[in-house]
Amino acid sequence: MSSPPMASLTESNTLEFPDNHTKTSASLSDSTSKVNEPLQNLHLASHEVLERAQTAGRSKCSKCSGSRMFYCYTCCSLVGVSQEEIPKVKLPLKIDIIKHPNETDGKSTAVHAKLIAPDDVSIYTYPCIPEYEDKRHEVVLVFPGPDSVTVEDITNRLLRLADRDSPCLQDHHRSAEEPAPKRMKQDTTAEDGEVPSPKKEAKQGRHKHLLKRVVFIDSTWNQTNKIVTDERLQALLQVELKTRKTCFWRHQKGSPETYLSTIEAIYYFLIDFHQQCLSEEYHGEYDNLLFFYSYMYKLINKAKHAAGKL
Repeated sequence: MSSPPMASLTESNTLEFPDNHTKTSASLSDSTSKVNEPLQNLHLASHEVLERAQTAGRSKCSKCSGSRMFYCYTCCSLVGVSQEEIPKVKLPLKIDIIKHPNETDGKSTAVHAKLIAPDDVSIYTYPCIPEYEDKRHEVVLVFPGPDSVTVEDITNRLLRLADRDSPCLQDHHRSAEEPAPKRMKQDTTAEDGEVPSPKKEAKQGRHKHLLKRVVFIDSTWNQTNKIVTDERLQALLQVELKTRKTCFWRHQKGSPETYLSTIEAIYYFLIDFHQQCLSEEYHGEYDNLLFFYSYMYKLINKAKHAAGKL
């Protein structure tokens, strides 16, 4: 029997908030010493603005008039809080989220990424998918599969794709009898007089920024097949997150702990990319992507504990 996928970029549970009559007992200002907190040690902006909004209760979205708490998951806009009160994160990569058309907006944490990193995150509803065909050497799809690689392997795999797609190599394949074009003579370095090798060039930054865009699928697991098998995504290198565990408050029963919510997958991918591809120490640069998620986790688990469900 084949083993199940080790990482998930999908989620199937509605983001539920306690009703107004439970907000006092569920307040994060209360002691949470009895509740296990896996999202500790994050470098987050103050949750005070969300606590105030929680106390005030739901508000109407100015765009669709829907009753919402904190934000409208339909319009991807803030509700009851202002943009100035919410942290904004600049990402090192562009993020494309492909959402299944039958996925209920209220079930998805993808909107968190759009609200916190609006300049770098785009959400598309399938069958709308951006054109990646000519950019496959700088785009990856984060989704588990038999041919998926780890984040650590991205650099070398994309370099191979870039070389394979290079005009010089294509010309060589078209006419194997013709001599390969001469390479331009490289200048020696002033410091050591060595001609930089391909590996050295890579380490000095060539591959460091080769990856430009990352694609995530936002859907329940039984809906992912239609999207992931779409021919427009077939040529993309697939990447798998194997070591991270979810703390989603309504995780799919029977699923491995490595089945992540969308915002968790984005967050953990960026940390791995930062450390393994950029070779830089991580100091919480992307922690605020979990600004809403961590608050809601504490809020919902506090309410469950008060109700005797934990």
